Amino acid sequence: MSKKNLATIAVRGGIESDGQYKAVVPPIYLSSTYAFDGFDQKGPYDYSRCGNPSRDILANTLAELEQGAHGIVTATGTAGMHLVCQLLNPDDLLVVPHDCYGGSYRLFVNLAKRGAFKLQVIDQTNPAELDAAFAAQPKMIWVETPSNPLLRITDVKDICQRAKQHNTLVAVDNTFLSPVFQQPLTLGADIVVHSTTKYLNGHSDVVGGVVITKTAELGEELAWWANCIGITGSAFDSYLTLRGVRTLVPRMKQHLENALALVELLDGHQAVKQVYHPSLPSHPGHEIAKTQQQGFGAMLSFELVGGTDQVTQFINALAHFSLAESLGGTESLVCHPATMTHAAMDEAAQLKAGITQSLIRFSVGIEDKDELVDAVKTALAAVKI
Repeated sequence: MSKKNLATIAVRGGIESDGQYKAVVPPIYLSSTYAFDGFDQKGPYDYSRCGNPSRDILANTLAELEQGAHGIVTATGTAGMHLVCQLLNPDDLLVVPHDCYGGSYRLFVNLAKRGAFKLQVIDQTNPAELDAAFAAQPKMIWVETPSNPLLRITDVKDICQRAKQHNTLVAVDNTFLSPVFQQPLTLGADIVVHSTTKYLNGHSDVVGGVVITKTAELGEELAWWANCIGITGSAFDSYLTLRGVRTLVPRMKQHLENALALVELLDGHQAVKQVYHPSLPSHPGHEIAKTQQQGFGAMLSFELVGGTDQVTQFINALAHFSLAESLGGTESLVCHPATMTHAAMDEAAQLKAGITQSLIRFSVGIEDKDELVDAVKTALAAVKI
């Protein structure tokens, strides 16, 4: 699927679907309930938790962008992860990465503690650990690539080929790249999950999620569970997210251009110990990223020389970046993962994942590139080393 195809899908999703008044942009269907045609004659919709036209337009558009068969829009990204977990029984094994998003780690660990499933946490870039995990016959493997916050790259195609030999489902969190830069279903995955809060909506004003499946059968099973446990997204949030999706492709291009300029600035700077971004040839996952991604993404992390004092100096001197969690909005954000996005992980888990007190994460926005570069230059000059 070419970039042109993606842009057209994103812009045209739901356009001219209004059969009543011929509105070009689809209306918001806020009704909670829908009239039956007659006794025992249910129409396509009956109750908005079960199904809603606004939500379905978004789900279908996102499924087409990911080249999937079925999409289920959820109230949050975490709700989407929780939905996927409904496929697991207490004796089933779930394998997850040791360096996943802190909220994902918290959900998986605590559901496993309650006996929802068995859990194994591994370094998915380590072939020996993958071999051992697959030998245990997992029901599902959860992949996050690039990882949050260290941008490690997992070989999705390799994991999917291994999984097929063991009848293991593969679910991939594609939030960091969006379907513009990566389509995991085309690499062999069974499920793709997004926090639509991030790049898909793109404006930091909606919280939501989506689960997209490769087959209609799996999608129907998950749609049943979404209705059953009541985690489907609202009509208004779906409308706003679809509005954001329409500009996804041009936004992602600008995000990437700005990020690459900052990577060039940070790499080799005397105040920076290490930069984590797969565009760098020195990045361990650079070659894999080139084969499975159509762009390196606009998330990047780096470690300063020093500790929390230097982090404080840098952040206090940084203009044009808001100190906040989340990512993927038009505005640039700076985050200290150890005390913010990954605070749910204990210190031992953070260290195992490589999250240090000197690590800083950028979500690079679409502001003027030169102004962002100047802002980071100024902040780096304020770091006392």
